Amino acid sequence: MIQVSNVSLRFGDRKLFEDVNIKFTPGNCYGLIGANGAGKSTFLKILSGELEPQTGNVSMGADERLAVLKQNHYEYEENEVLETVIMGHKRLFEVMNEKNSIYMKEDFSDEDGMRAAELEGEFAEMNGWEAETDASILLQGLGIPESMMHTKMKDLTGSDKVKVLLAQALFGKPDVLLLDEPTNHLDLKAIRWLEEFLINFENTVIVVSHDRHFLNKVCTHIADLDFSKIQLYVGNYDFWYESSQLAAKMASEQNKKKEEKVKELQAFIARFSANASKSKQATSRKKTLEKIELDDIRPSSRRYPYVNFQIGREIGNDVLQVKDLTIKEEGHTFADNISFTMNKEDKIILIGNPLAKSALLDVLAGEKEPESGSYKWGVTTSQAYFPQDSSEYFSGSEPTLVDWLRQYSPEDQTETFLRGFLGRMLFSGEEVKKKPSVLSGGEKVRCMLSKMMLTNANVLLLDEPTNHLDLESIQALNNGLIAFKGAMIFTSHDHQFIQTIANRVIEIMDDGTILDKQLGYDEYLEWRDAQSVAN
Repeated sequence: MIQVSNVSLRFGDRKLFEDVNIKFTPGNCYGLIGANGAGKSTFLKILSGELEPQTGNVSMGADERLAVLKQNHYEYEENEVLETVIMGHKRLFEVMNEKNSIYMKEDFSDEDGMRAAELEGEFAEMNGWEAETDASILLQGLGIPESMMHTKMKDLTGSDKVKVLLAQALFGKPDVLLLDEPTNHLDLKAIRWLEEFLINFENTVIVVSHDRHFLNKVCTHIADLDFSKIQLYVGNYDFWYESSQLAAKMASEQNKKKEEKVKELQAFIARFSANASKSKQATSRKKTLEKIELDDIRPSSRRYPYVNFQIGREIGNDVLQVKDLTIKEEGHTFADNISFTMNKEDKIILIGNPLAKSALLDVLAGEKEPESGSYKWGVTTSQAYFPQDSSEYFSGSEPTLVDWLRQYSPEDQTETFLRGFLGRMLFSGEEVKKKPSVLSGGEKVRCMLSKMMLTNANVLLLDEPTNHLDLESIQALNNGLIAFKGAMIFTSHDHQFIQTIANRVIEIMDDGTILDKQLGYDEYLEWRDAQSVAN
């Protein structure tokens, strides 16, 4: 358990938290959400003791241990992998080292023997004899093989370092676990393993993540940081999002009778109450949800972009023919003699080799030439491309965002028209006068989406469009692409984004060949799992 009492924090004139009172209890996983800059990571630092609040305090139960996912990936460069994980339990690691140093003494005294006996007792109480086995199980679950257990951290790739630091946080069954973006840099298999671990974890978890599918799978509660307060909601992210939308709708319908609103709320809760992220908690969650009153559902202060891709021309049956296509770069074969036909209803997710996915989209967008083979777009098609790296689009000398967007407008549109498109992406007032070169990563993505919407293309090519976006923008883009009437090829690491959009999966294998299935994403993963078992 971790208790927050009257916590307040300001940075200059900016108020992040004011008199926050909240209790996080064992057996629950809390998803901490809030707009970009609201202070989610800062709040985790207050909980961990890394940052002191200006008022109030944070307390835990007696003898309880807190673990944090470390963000410094270079902190343990000279330590071995297994050792780094065990260091996550500070006291256990201290006992191990002191015990070993005593046994290595040449002049072993009676006092040393008594101290060693004390340490052995404490070591056994902390399950020290299982420490290496437990650490190894965590590492292998996250995809670090047994052969790497004694490798130095400095010799690991960046993604493997992240996995080791995650295993370090999970090690030793901490009473309170704080995770800031734990799925970043993890592959799909590692994310699925982590989901199962947290679903079965019996202590307190507080997690910040932009991965909605992950939040939906593991969270029993949502802790919403808004208006400098934190409001707890029973349920996962989807429940919070839908309830906040319902609250906004109800607030706008001031003349609607309260009885009608109550019926609408009851129908909404009935739809969600059966969906538990932890099956053993389904009954208690259902009871809690059924106690929610009309006044408990509150509108959010969040601002959502408006993503709406209109097509300028109906798409014909002949969309894309790829024949015997080979793509090579710097000696690497990214596509090896691949062929496929794209249909007008297709929303294709490319998965597999990350470099190969980007290389294929670059070729299909006309940005690069293939080594051999061909591709042909149908005469009724028009394409809009979202590259993973859009920096070159913002390296010009355009003085304002309006001027930047004007160069991509099919016609010489008025400033009011262009401001409207930027406004959809939350650039309003003086913000449209920003220089394109000073934009943040998320702002650049929103500008690129404005550019794409201007074209009225009927085929979209998108390479990791959710990178750099906050949850609100991801949700808005997700909704916009679900509603899109054209065809699409895209890449993403966002499970929910993929599952709700894609109706076809093309996996690019490491040898450059492809697997092509007309399936939804979850269906494809089930098919792949079945294939692995069969083989």
